[in-house]
Amino acid sequence: MSSMAMKSSATIVILLAAVRISHLSPTPVYSAEEEFEFKLWMSQHNRVYGLEEYYHRLQTFTENKKRIDHHNAGNHKFTMGLNQFSDMTFAEFRKSFLLTEPQNCSATKGGHVSSNGPFPDSVDWREKGNYVTPVKYQGACGSCWSFSTTGCLESATAIASGKLLLLSEQQLVDCAQAFKNKGCNGGLPSQAFEYIKYNKGLMTEDTYPYTARESTCKFHPDLAAAFVKDVVNITMFDEMGMVDAVARLNPVSVAYEVVDDFMHYKDGVYSSTTCRNTTDKVNHAVLAVGYGAQDGTPYWIVKNSWGTTWGKQGYFLMERGKNMCGVAACSSYPLPLV
Repeated sequence: MSSMAMKSSATIVILLAAVRISHLSPTPVYSAEEEFEFKLWMSQHNRVYGLEEYYHRLQTFTENKKRIDHHNAGNHKFTMGLNQFSDMTFAEFRKSFLLTEPQNCSATKGGHVSSNGPFPDSVDWREKGNYVTPVKYQGACGSCWSFSTTGCLESATAIASGKLLLLSEQQLVDCAQAFKNKGCNGGLPSQAFEYIKYNKGLMTEDTYPYTARESTCKFHPDLAAAFVKDVVNITMFDEMGMVDAVARLNPVSVAYEVVDDFMHYKDGVYSSTTCRNTTDKVNHAVLAVGYGAQDGTPYWIVKNSWGTTWGKQGYFLMERGKNMCGVAACSSYPLPLV
């Protein structure tokens, strides 16, 4: 064999060896600072991983952290931050925490009758009295619709009766399927209010505790603690109708489309150029407890169901007046029977 051929063969062997090594060692190299940040986050959120899962989650965490830092270095009305979801891709997050069934929530003509104002510049039902329950945590179950429902009925009942109860999301998850709700796969507050109305009541959190998974219905009529006389839908896209309801009556259940940057929301007034504002794209239901303005930008004050370590102690501000992400697509509230 010629010396040229021997050199070529040696080069091929070296290249093949390098390919084998690269397949054996796919783990990217991270800086000491990146690993320290991730281990600190793991400690804060009680995460434990095997070796393979550790590097997979480290990669996702590092990518999320870079996106957060890049966003916060720009000129935006809201900031992002690390939270309990920072080791998840948006695809994983969406599968576990958002409505997985398409929800078409339109009320072309709702039953809410507006007063035409004038309205206060700002309203916050948390400051008006003992009318809003603490932020809850839905866990890895697409049951946000049930938390929006209980939050709204809890507040409406407290405003009407003076008594603030913690109501059962689990009863809705387990029992409200006949009203087009699908447990951990989604539902709508308006449909859940209809269920409570015709079911003759909703039990409390204590008597029917939350488990974050679907089970058989265990409703006991004698333990029902909150009741719905009627359900009011606000006309589709009527954001001033929502202002009227929140200003005069009580917090209102709303739905909208969560897109990937929202899972990292930390503070400020959220807005997006990528979310859609139509009735068929909403994938999350929450509770509007008030409204106001910040530096000339009007916003909604919204109670979420992802625990108090997310966002502003479990709340967020959403830009108001533009049907941002479809927030005015399908709002509703119950008339409590007290």
